[in-house]
Amino acid sequence: MREHLLVKAFAQTGQITGIVLASGIVLLLGMADDRWGLDAITKLAGQSIAAGVLLLNGVQLLWLPINGITTLPSSLGQLLTILVILVSINAVNFVDGLDGLAAGIVGIAAVAFFSYSYLLSVVYNFDRAGAPLLITAVVVGACIGFLPHNFYPARIFMGDSGSMVLGLLLGVAAITLTGQIDSNAISAQQLAPTLLPILLPFGVLAIPLIDLILAIFRRTKAGRSPFAPDKEHLHHRIIMLGHSQRSATFLLYLWTFSFAMPLAASAFIPWRFTLLVSLIFAALSLSLTKYPFLYRKLKVGVFKNL
Repeated sequence: MREHLLVKAFAQTGQITGIVLASGIVLLLGMADDRWGLDAITKLAGQSIAAGVLLLNGVQLLWLPINGITTLPSSLGQLLTILVILVSINAVNFVDGLDGLAAGIVGIAAVAFFSYSYLLSVVYNFDRAGAPLLITAVVVGACIGFLPHNFYPARIFMGDSGSMVLGLLLGVAAITLTGQIDSNAISAQQLAPTLLPILLPFGVLAIPLIDLILAIFRRTKAGRSPFAPDKEHLHHRIIMLGHSQRSATFLLYLWTFSFAMPLAASAFIPWRFTLLVSLIFAALSLSLTKYPFLYRKLKVGVFKNL
């Protein structure tokens, strides 16, 4: 069964070669940045080369699930593919500001991707869903293995070499899941709303994307480089509200869960129920974030009952 799944995932396109090569490029780029501190243009150039390697090996947005299926012109599909990869890499890189934060958020996002991909590939036998299934399984395993050593107080650190590779793999999963699977066939199976394949990547990456967009807007408005570091990321703002590093990390996990899991679950259960669950978790996340004393009371209550 596992060998058959590997064949289904990669035999037709050879995508695995591109994914391995691109991951290697980003890994070496991150190691160089961690060692010598590369400038933003050099890092963007290296990330773009990695995206180009993916394109050369068939990892590309072919269509978008809008009004059924909208086939993309080759040039537009290539441009959007590079954009998705660059945004995904830098979104995860930007959010990697606290011990265990990036590994946990990416792990939760990958579990959501994996759940939907598993349903498509294994249960409903969509061959093209095999690639995102295996990619996200690798990401989940890497995050689970790394997180115990990286959680506050961390014994080892991820650095750009880790965060950029995770961002690349999530971007690849989004491309192979969203832009290479026929949403008409998905709707025919009544697995989920037609727009779920395009909404899911935004849902699972909501927190890193929000942090990235706010950072670019904030720094550009101040006349600085969008890649200039500062202390105004989401996790910094949560700490300024009175939370510890550990509680800020848990809260951002909860926010990620609020966006990602109900959206992925709408493939299995009615979307109205998942929307209600998402709103409940979002309200809980907002309350615990805004009022640190509620978080401390909840934590004390949970541990008393264990």
